[in-house]
Amino acid sequence: MRAYVAHFVDRLSRRSRLPLDYSVASLRLVDLIVDGLRRDQPDRARVDEVLQGLGAYTGEVIVRRAGAHWVDFDEGQREFFGQAVGIRMPDGRAWNPLGKVVNRFETGPEESVQRFYLLLHGRARTPVRCL
Repeated sequence: MRAYVAHFVDRLSRRSRLPLDYSVASLRLVDLIVDGLRRDQPDRARVDEVLQGLGAYTGEVIVRRAGAHWVDFDEGQREFFGQAVGIRMPDGRAWNPLGKVVNRFETGPEESVQRFYLLLHGRARTPVRCL
């Protein structure tokens, strides 16, 4: 996932000059980008690639800042989350950042990606060194 996210960020940053720097503050930018996508009420299929990229970026921020790691979901988790991959926190909890971004698109501001991070259970107790 890390290579996928790096490619997505490079492409998006080059085209739009967005400061996606893997910081927690940059998740507010993810919320704003998704809100911009919602504005014209496009069919989700038209923006699904961008939503998946933003969801993967959100997951990578959590991996880098909260000590999580990427996991392939098992069959039950895939059915529950509607995604093939997600993150596992240091305490063992699994979360679905890709689905959170889709929820933001479908539902609106009450599904904040930045708030998702700030309220996330299971973070590492000590600061994680950013790579």
